[in-house]
Amino acid sequence: MPKIVDHEQQKIKVAEAAWRVIRREGIENASVRNVAQEAGISPGSMRHYFSTQAELFSFSMGLVSERVTARLYSLSFDRPMIEVAKDILRELVPLHEDSRSEMEVWLAFVSKSLSEPSLRDHADRVYEELRSAMLLVTKRLVEHGYASERLDIEEEAKRMHVFVDGVALQGLTYPERMPSNEMRKLLDDYVDSLCTKLK
Repeated sequence: MPKIVDHEQQKIKVAEAAWRVIRREGIENASVRNVAQEAGISPGSMRHYFSTQAELFSFSMGLVSERVTARLYSLSFDRPMIEVAKDILRELVPLHEDSRSEMEVWLAFVSKSLSEPSLRDHADRVYEELRSAMLLVTKRLVEHGYASERLDIEEEAKRMHVFVDGVALQGLTYPERMPSNEMRKLLDDYVDSLCTKLK
C-alpha cells in the first residue's frame, strides 16, 4: 500500500526545517539543499512542495504570522480589557521558546524582504495588521474606561507599536540584558501608565 502524504503538513514540515536552518546558520545558508537535508527529504522532492527558494521563504514567513495570529485568537476576551491588552502585547515579544523561534526567523525574513519583493509584500501586510491591532487595543482601552477619552488613539497606537517592536528587538538581540521577566514588566508598566496617566 503506497504511503499517503499530507501535502500541506509536508510543506509545514519543510518550512519548520527552514526555520531551524535560518536560526542555526542564517538565512543566507537556507539553500534548497540545506533545508531538504534538515527536513530529511531529497532536494528533488522539494520541487513537489516549493518550486523556488522564494516560494519556500514566502510560505515559511506566512507560517510565522499564522502561528502568532492563532495564539492571539486563542486568548480569552471575556475578562477586563486591561488584562487582554497586556496579554496581546506579551504575545508580540519573545517571552517563550516558540515566540523566540518565530521572531528570530521573522527578523531574518524582514531583513531579506529589503531585497526580495515577494517577501516585502508579506512584511508590509503584517506590519499593517499589527498597526491595526495596536489601534484596536488602544481604542478598546478608551471605550472600556481604562484610558482617558482625551487620548489621541492614532498617536498612542503608533507609540505602542514602536515600543513593542523595541522591546521585542532587544529581547531577541540582548536576551541576557532583556530577559522575559523584564520584557513582561516593561509591557505591563506601559499599559498601566497608559491607563492612568491621563485620568
